[in-house]
Amino acid sequence: MINMKRTTLIALMLLFGAVTNSFAADGFHIQLKMTDCKDSLVYLVHYYGKGRPTIFITDSTKMDHNGNAVFDSKDPAFVGGIYIILIGDKERTNFEFLLNKGDNISITATKSKLPDGVKFKNSPQNEQFEEYVDYLKGYSAEQEKLKKELEKAKTTSDTEVIRKKSIASSKVLTKYRRDYVKAHPGALLSAVFNAMETPEVPEGTHYLEDGVTKDSTYAYRYYKKHYWDGFDFRDDRLIYTPLYDARIEEYFTKLVLPWPDSVEKESDDLLRKCKGTKDMFHYTLWWLTRNAENSKVMGMDEAFVYLVENYYMKGDAFWLSNDELTKYLERARKIAPNVIGNVAPEVKLPNVFTKKEESMHAIKGKYTLIVFYSPNCGHCQHEMPSLDSLYRGVLKDKGVKIYTVATETDDTTIQSFAKKHHMQDWTNTWDPEHTSDYHNKYDVYSTPTIYLLDEKKIIRGKRLDHSNIASVIEMLEKKAKDKAKEAKK
Repeated sequence: MINMKRTTLIALMLLFGAVTNSFAADGFHIQLKMTDCKDSLVYLVHYYGKGRPTIFITDSTKMDHNGNAVFDSKDPAFVGGIYIILIGDKERTNFEFLLNKGDNISITATKSKLPDGVKFKNSPQNEQFEEYVDYLKGYSAEQEKLKKELEKAKTTSDTEVIRKKSIASSKVLTKYRRDYVKAHPGALLSAVFNAMETPEVPEGTHYLEDGVTKDSTYAYRYYKKHYWDGFDFRDDRLIYTPLYDARIEEYFTKLVLPWPDSVEKESDDLLRKCKGTKDMFHYTLWWLTRNAENSKVMGMDEAFVYLVENYYMKGDAFWLSNDELTKYLERARKIAPNVIGNVAPEVKLPNVFTKKEESMHAIKGKYTLIVFYSPNCGHCQHEMPSLDSLYRGVLKDKGVKIYTVATETDDTTIQSFAKKHHMQDWTNTWDPEHTSDYHNKYDVYSTPTIYLLDEKKIIRGKRLDHSNIASVIEMLEKKAKDKAKEAKK
């Protein structure tokens, strides 16, 4: 993998977002001629889901003393996409082009003029691609001119005139793409144009079924419903373009509700669309899993476990080695017992002061905080005093009990820390013999780690801190009240 900055062709396509596929042969054959460069390394580079700077090397070779180089592949797995010729390691000495399975093309270019001035032989698809890029350059210049006019606009009327010009220009661009798709169905560039399409929400006022109440969510629901209309999940070539990652990112961060059940449903829908493909399914499952695992949204680890159990454990992650698959399974196994909504695993440990065994499940309280901390942890030294202030000011009156587990084995240090931070009202435990396995039960890989449990010891919040514990409790109590009201109706 190498990193580069985005340059003209794809940058324009993403900003303003007779091609005939040849499937007669495997792989491709590219004859490259550089008019002002020789004896230099040249790379054939491809995208994979993401745009620049994340690109990958397909092949490399060296030009001869006349500036000739050849890329040749018989790979039956090759599908095509938007590829890049990179001369040496210079960011600007590159150009992008369309490459399909079975292509046999010749390219002539001048290094000093790149990415302009590239000529193709036996590749009408790339001639049309270049025509589109030239069109985009004109469109970009027009939009830049309108932008400057907008900055100088002095009245609302002036602004509206400029806005209408911009919209009209945008519609012409959209028509250009759609006309091309109609004329060249199945072409790679048509697939790219379709994948770039975003829903156009119908104008006007929209109402609910009663015909009177305005539908305030219409635009959101329409946009979400039609978001993937033009995207062909059966076309692996689209993974070898810089389009998919940005689109799936927008969908799950801006349109899908950040709740585990919503994410799980939407994940199933997308995976169902691309089931049976190779690269599209691979990238989609990888992205969804990584997104769930790394999410900062509380409880999203449930979605991670769901994906592992329903896809990885059923053999769908075909690209993973046994060792790599085992890591996913072990991670899910650690998380599964402590996802939100499950009963918290029991912890029985000796009290650091009395040495009497204390059962976390035996604690009586409307809520229980179980806190894993270390007296020598810098973050804990800031968090525990703040938690104490919150407890005395808010949590105690709400019926909250606190059960702490110190991750140190020096009881003198733990006792001193607890006294210093006024923790005597809490149940303070430790694990001197390392018998409780709390690390695995609660996925404790850093401190402090705080869980919120209800009176039945069901996990209602995890990886909290003093800044959000009270708000989570308020949310739970509001939900309980709303549920009670619904039950009375």
